[in-house]
Amino acid sequence: MFKEMRRKEKQLADLDAIKIINEGQLGNLAILGANGYPYSVPLNYAYKNGAIYFHSARAGNKLENIRFHNKVCFSIVNYYRLIPDKFDTEYDSVVIYGKAAEVIDKQEKKDALILLVEKYSNEYRPQGLAYIEKSIEATAVFKINIEHMTGKLGR
Repeated sequence: MFKEMRRKEKQLADLDAIKIINEGQLGNLAILGANGYPYSVPLNYAYKNGAIYFHSARAGNKLENIRFHNKVCFSIVNYYRLIPDKFDTEYDSVVIYGKAAEVIDKQEKKDALILLVEKYSNEYRPQGLAYIEKSIEATAVFKINIEHMTGKLGR
């Protein structure tokens, strides 16, 4: 179903790909829209137990597209270095394929939001937990169950 990576010598083992996922700060979500065009959006994310979690407002283009077609692609670049004299770029990356679904279970939703606070604002954890309690009903959380991923070492 998924094509193999062309440059196999650069392919990472799953544990190394997960390291890139955990260390990465920004991911890019690609979704097929109802208008037939792809939609790509950068976002914050957290990883746990083979899944990517992200939060969102309860309405918008991203949500409409996921509801239209839940198969998504999510990519992360953790390291990059331009090499201008060689007209090249080194980068370590992971490309993930899976199905996105809104997290309905209240505990899983809260746990995902806590993961995001711990990843991006851990020094403000008490304030982040209070913010979650205040805004959890107005926030949507989505989970991408990873079906396939490929990590690439670009160095």
